[in-house]
Amino acid sequence: QVQPVESGGGLVQAGGSLTLSCAASGPTWYKFATGWFRQAPGKERGFVAARSWDGGRTGYSDSVKGRFTISRDEVNNTVFLQMNNLKPEDTAVYYCAADEAYYPGPRVGEYDYWGQGTQVTVSS
Repeated sequence: QVQPVESGGGLVQAGGSLTLSCAASGPTWYKFATGWFRQAPGKERGFVAARSWDGGRTGYSDSVKGRFTISRDEVNNTVFLQMNNLKPEDTAVYYCAADEAYYPGPRVGEYDYWGQGTQVTVSS
């Protein structure tokens, strides 16, 4: 089992950038696929990006494609979500999720492990 922990959220102006981080303890963390999801007030949790454990496959929601990048630092075993050209509609709590499947994809139910979330607020 792993327990993802997110960090890096905050307040940023529209057009700005933020980088979220996701780390977890455990010797097998590097073998977990990871995903980023977000949930705005009154809305369901939705898919943002996902990455297979080896980086061989990645995916993005249409709303963030070309602006967000999911990556992994193999040395520090940390997963990142680089967010550029942020928009007010990106405001949400962002969650890191992990699963032992190679590539769980965009469905919330495919991930077994979830972090507590980090708030991202984009002002106009």
